[in-house]
Amino acid sequence: MPAGSGIRFTVWLLTVCLGAALALAAYATTNTIATGITLAVLVSIVTLAAAFSLGFAIRIVNQWQRAIVLRVGKFLSVRGPGLFFITPFVETVAYVIDLRTIATAFRAEQTMTSDTVPVDVDAVLFWRVTDPQRAALEVEKYADAVAMAAQTALRDVIGRATLAAILGERQDIDKNLRTVIDTRTQPWGIRVESVELRDVKIPLELQAAMSRQAQAERERQARVILGESEVQIAERFNEAAKVYAGNPTALHLRAMNMLYEGLKEKGALMIVPSSALDSMSLGNIGGLAALGKAGQI
Repeated sequence: MPAGSGIRFTVWLLTVCLGAALALAAYATTNTIATGITLAVLVSIVTLAAAFSLGFAIRIVNQWQRAIVLRVGKFLSVRGPGLFFITPFVETVAYVIDLRTIATAFRAEQTMTSDTVPVDVDAVLFWRVTDPQRAALEVEKYADAVAMAAQTALRDVIGRATLAAILGERQDIDKNLRTVIDTRTQPWGIRVESVELRDVKIPLELQAAMSRQAQAERERQARVILGESEVQIAERFNEAAKVYAGNPTALHLRAMNMLYEGLKEKGALMIVPSSALDSMSLGNIGGLAALGKAGQI
């Protein structure tokens, strides 16, 4: 139900009831029946005209709305919120403008990026009317105009950006879109609050290629990390060799510990090169330990 329709109906009904009462009073005060009927009819006609005029003159708009009033086709004023009156048959309410933030979804289909990749982009625009007069007088159907301006701006921004930028730099794309759209809508008394990309769709073949590229990149990084780990291990072994080179006893004890750790498990078998035994000053100890361990199996 439009704002104010209840009040207008109430005023119309009260005026009609008052007119009926006046018509009955006029009929009762006359001397002849014909004169009474004529007077009652005249009073009723005047009352109905007054009721319709009052009902037409009363207007109410909500807190978040503004009414654009024209007088004989020319702009008069912006009215509201609340109750106001207009002159019947001379002034009209041409538009009722909503001042709340409005969300408009828009999209660009099969739009080429700067690196010739077709993409489908879905976005949402948040905007509001800041100047009701310009929104009503400067553009026809301002909501449709905003949606079309947003769509053309989205195509323009996509055409000047690469696919990597669209996928990885959404915040920058959102800012560029907001700037472009706001520049186009400011003359209409409309301010763009924000623009957000919701979804970016690319061809399935390109998705598969990008997946393979990402997998190859992860494998490359894994191999690089493994190589760096080998370098770090070699550096630590080099430091340990320098320590053992100046301390034969420590090297001998380390060799004995290694043999013990390798042979303490049941069923274990360790093969040690003879050169390693000589370098660790173990002699035949390692072989005897291995034989002893084998005899226990």
